Amino acid sequence: MPIAHAWLRFTREADSMAEEREVALDRGQVKKAVQALQAFLRTKSTQDSLLLDETQHVSLLFTLWKIPKAAQTIRIPLPHGQRPDTDDVCLFTRDEPNMTSEQTQRFYKKLLEEKGVKNITEIIPYKVLRTEYKPYEAKRRLLGNFDMFLSDDRVRRLLPSHLGKHFYQRKKEPLAVNLQSKHLARDIQRVIQGTSLKVTNKGCCCMARVAHSGMTADEVTENIEAAVQTAVAKLRTKGPVMKLIHIKSQTSVALPIFTSDLSHLSVPQEAEKHAQTPKKKGAAAKKQAKKNKTADVKQPDTTGEREEEIPQLVPISTPSKKPKLEKPAKAKQLEKAPKPAAVKKGKKAQSKLTKKAGKTDSKVKRKVPKVK
Repeated sequence: MPIAHAWLRFTREADSMAEEREVALDRGQVKKAVQALQAFLRTKSTQDSLLLDETQHVSLLFTLWKIPKAAQTIRIPLPHGQRPDTDDVCLFTRDEPNMTSEQTQRFYKKLLEEKGVKNITEIIPYKVLRTEYKPYEAKRRLLGNFDMFLSDDRVRRLLPSHLGKHFYQRKKEPLAVNLQSKHLARDIQRVIQGTSLKVTNKGCCCMARVAHSGMTADEVTENIEAAVQTAVAKLRTKGPVMKLIHIKSQTSVALPIFTSDLSHLSVPQEAEKHAQTPKKKGAAAKKQAKKNKTADVKQPDTTGEREEEIPQLVPISTPSKKPKLEKPAKAKQLEKAPKPAAVKKGKKAQSKLTKKAGKTDSKVKRKVPKVK
C-alpha cells in the first residue's frame, strides 16, 4: 500500500509540474505577428536581394524565469524545413583505415548516394582538415564557403582544436551525425532542416532559428508552435519556464507572441502569508513589552543620588603640559660658559712633557754605573 500511495503522489506532482510548464500559445496572435513581420521584410527588400534570392532568418527569442544552473543544447525537429535548398552543407568524416584521403571521399560519396542523401555539398576527411586547413586564412575561407557543417560522431570531439574559435563565435560549429545509421537520409534531413536551442548559464535569454522569409505564414506558425513545445519539455528547470517569447528577423524589432500572466503564483498561499504576518508582529510586540517591564523592575530609582553626585563630577582643570622649571641665572651662565681650549691644550702638553721627563730619568738612572 505505501508504494501505491507514493506512486500516486509522484504522478500527481508530475502532472502538476507539466501543467505549470505548459505554454498556451494563441495561434491567431502568432499568425498575426508572422504576417506583420513578413510585410515589414517585403518593404525592406531591395531589387538586388530579390535577384540574388536572399532570404532572412526568422528566429524565436525566449526569456526564461530563472537563469539555468548548467548550459544545455536542445535539438528541435521542425515540421517544415527552415533552410532553403540553396544552402551549402559540409560534412567532416573520419579517416578510413587503409585508404587515402581521396579514397575516403569517394567511399563516403558512394555511401550517401546509396542512402539517398542529396543535401551534402562537400566531404572533408579528418586528415585533410588537419593538413590543408591548418593556416588561419584557410579556416576563415572554409567558414565563409558553407552555411552549415556536419560531422561524423566518431570524430566530433577532435574538431574544436582544429577549427578554431571563429566557428563557435559565428554559431556554425559542426553538428554530430551517425553515419552508420540505417535511416541515414532521414537523420541527416532532420538535423539540416531542424534547429537547435543553446541555453547558457550566464543569462535568461536564448534564441533559436525556426524559419526564413521565403516560407508561408502557416508554415512559420507551425514551426513556432513545435519549437516552443519542444523547448519547454526539454529544459532542465523546475516550475514555470517561459516568461516571454518574441519573434524577430535579422533587421526587425522583436514582436511579442507570448507573455506569462503570473498564474503560477497561487493566491491562497499569499493570503495565508498576509494573515500570518500580523500574528507574528503581535507576538513580537508582547515579548518586547515583557522585556521592557522586567527592565523597569530591575533598574532602581537613582535620580536623587545622581543629583548629589553632580558637583563631584565637575572635572578639575589640569594643564595638558607641565611647565618647564626655570633654572637660576648662575647655573645657566655656568652651563653656557665654555671651557678655554688653550688651557686644555696646555695641560695636555704639560702632561706629555712630564711623562717624557720621567722616562728619560729612568733611562739615565739605569745607565749610571755603580762605584765600588
